Amino acid sequence: MKGFIIGLLVGLLAGGAVAFVFLNGGMRATRAPGVPIKPPDAGGPPAGTAQIVLRQEFFNDVLTAVFRDMNAPSFPLGQPAAGCDNRITILKEGSGAQTGVSFADNKIAAPLAFSGSYASMFGCLQFTGRAQASLDLRFDPDRGAVIGHVTAENVDLDGVNPFVSALLTPLVQSTLNERVNPILIVDGRQIAVNMPIEATGTSLQGKVTDVRAEIKDNALDLYATYHFTGSR
Repeated sequence: MKGFIIGLLVGLLAGGAVAFVFLNGGMRATRAPGVPIKPPDAGGPPAGTAQIVLRQEFFNDVLTAVFRDMNAPSFPLGQPAAGCDNRITILKEGSGAQTGVSFADNKIAAPLAFSGSYASMFGCLQFTGRAQASLDLRFDPDRGAVIGHVTAENVDLDGVNPFVSALLTPLVQSTLNERVNPILIVDGRQIAVNMPIEATGTSLQGKVTDVRAEIKDNALDLYATYHFTGSR
């Protein structure tokens, strides 16, 4: 059992780190995978359920490492033009916002600060801004994975002509929503159980079949329910 707990912890840390490496746009999909994650049942979790706690500070520490040690995350707005990258870049902070994660009212908020350039008919436009986004959780039963889906709900651009802003704001918003998603938060393979039991000559295997979630005390509590089987 000690080996299982260690494996679960390692898988959780690796999966959690991936949660915000999403800023590099590694996974792409037009539809959100899986199904929305529900809150825990009022009667408590079923047997065979493990609780995984991810504190708000954990996510923000991961983001700090991304901005400190990695290239600035960026996404194309279109084809680059001469002298214009035509990209949006996520910033650690700017425009009165700090990129991060916060938990409140059983919701996950994810403000984003950014800068960018846009190759328009008027030339290369430089811009900065911020977006207020929310993060919804989904469960992919085929992979036993917890997936995050970011929705940029409000986008504000600084110092941009209102006419240009009317064209550029929807483009920035759709780029964030398409390029960021989906976010692999917990990979089912990393927290699956495959534990040899020497006394029986067999292995105990467990697959995550359901995940519930709730936010309390500045932490995301995930309840992963396993189906256990034995194999020779």
